[in-house]
Amino acid sequence: MKRLFHLIILLFTVSNAIAQVISIIPKPAELSVKSGTFLLNSECSLQFDAANEEVVRIADFFNDYLQNMYGYKIEEHSEGRAIHLKISSRVKLGKEGYVLKVEQNSIAITASEPNGLFYGVQSLKHLLPIEAKDGELKIPCLDIEDQPRFKWRGNMLDVSRHFFPVSFIKKYIDILAMYKINTFQMHLTDDQGWRIEIEKYPLLTEKGAWRVGTGEEAWNPFVGPAIKGKPKYGGFYSQEEIKEIVQYAKDRFITVVPEIEMPAHSRSAHDTYPAELSCTGEPYLVFNMPDSITSDFEIPLLCAGKEETFLFLENVLEEVIELFPSEYIHIGGDEALKTRWEKCPACNKRMQDEGFNNTQELQSYFIKRIEKYVNSKGRKIIGWDEILEGGLAPNAAVMSWRGTEGGIAAAKANHKVVMSPTTHCYLDYHQFQHEKNAYPAVGSFLPVEKVYSYEPIPEELSEKEATYILGVQTNLWTEYVATTKHAEYMLLPRLQAQAEVAWTKKGLKEFSDFEKRLESDYQRLEKMGINFGDHRR
Repeated sequence: MKRLFHLIILLFTVSNAIAQVISIIPKPAELSVKSGTFLLNSECSLQFDAANEEVVRIADFFNDYLQNMYGYKIEEHSEGRAIHLKISSRVKLGKEGYVLKVEQNSIAITASEPNGLFYGVQSLKHLLPIEAKDGELKIPCLDIEDQPRFKWRGNMLDVSRHFFPVSFIKKYIDILAMYKINTFQMHLTDDQGWRIEIEKYPLLTEKGAWRVGTGEEAWNPFVGPAIKGKPKYGGFYSQEEIKEIVQYAKDRFITVVPEIEMPAHSRSAHDTYPAELSCTGEPYLVFNMPDSITSDFEIPLLCAGKEETFLFLENVLEEVIELFPSEYIHIGGDEALKTRWEKCPACNKRMQDEGFNNTQELQSYFIKRIEKYVNSKGRKIIGWDEILEGGLAPNAAVMSWRGTEGGIAAAKANHKVVMSPTTHCYLDYHQFQHEKNAYPAVGSFLPVEKVYSYEPIPEELSEKEATYILGVQTNLWTEYVATTKHAEYMLLPRLQAQAEVAWTKKGLKEFSDFEKRLESDYQRLEKMGINFGDHRR
């Protein structure tokens, strides 16, 4: 009896030792560890359906990872230990679910769709030790059945305030894919720059994509005036580059959602085509941030009274929709202080003709009209929670950023919602209290622990209402983020925390366990040459 007890203790200890090296992020839905290991080396075989292009691409991704991290690839042959990538209708875990089985002589990743197969490969990569010993990688034997909690697992990068090259956008997408993020929102337009080529309106990129320092006007209300004599700053993505980005993301099962801001945050368009878009017909020349924004503070809004405004937006959206196959088109809608509309004769005539009582109803008209056009192209709109003001467009989805109230209201009205509150999802905030002299950021504080603590389904929602919560998204605004290294630092490890919030069952989350898995993840990021904020310091 005593010998049996010692054997049980030994098995338990071995099992725990193996479990400690399992650092998959996000944590799988079901995982059980078995005894033994699979030895991966260059003599192993990679088995897959060579007639399926998506599966071939997934196999190539895995081999590329092995080559970059360990210096070798594995080929397809019939002898010895093998890794099998399989598509099977018998797996009933949804489009993104997968089964991963590691035995001593084989590894099998099985899914009903290529999406799930891709995510299974991501989990396998996380099982690999950071360094190979004599060319071999020991992988613990285990069984995983996994699928995501939420459909929308998103991240947004602001490329308007600071422009990032295509090469970095691809690297950024690769980072998202590592953690099973499936939606990448590109904030393509704002006051500080228009970043997408629109063939019908060439001045948007010839003029609106660039800032030239004069020392007289601010290019960014947070940073302050441009420096006189400095060469112009900016850039844009050609339509061919956009297609390249969209395809690159699609190959990694990530949907790119474009954001074209309206009616506010649109100065890069407003001042480029003022006759068509401005309430006054003139560019808005001054943009200085006052000590406090008051009700009479004026910012440029696209004119809601001119038909030329809607013709412009429809023409722009027509080209955007052609480039981006996403279900949703993000139309912004936030922070539209309507002082300019209140003084505009065309806007007031529109309000009188439509019987509106206030400019909130005028904004609702604006959004609903844009939605009708987008719907006519077979797409849907999503916007920041201000699009609720004056009445929500019939088929619109809401991205709730000013807390949870907007998301709650939208879900109760049977509208789809992506939760993205500043309190837990804004990655432009400091992640360490003592970093202010290292990496600049907006003054708020958002450590990785707080991101991890977020629960996307508000308690106020009923079980049925909760089904309207599509998921959760983090946002990296770049007013203060001017370099790729800085962007990576702001993103990680808070992206890993959000990925687990979006993927993992609520009852399986535990921050202390997550921290242990981050230890290996940090080593992996270092080896891959990816910058991150080390929360252990």
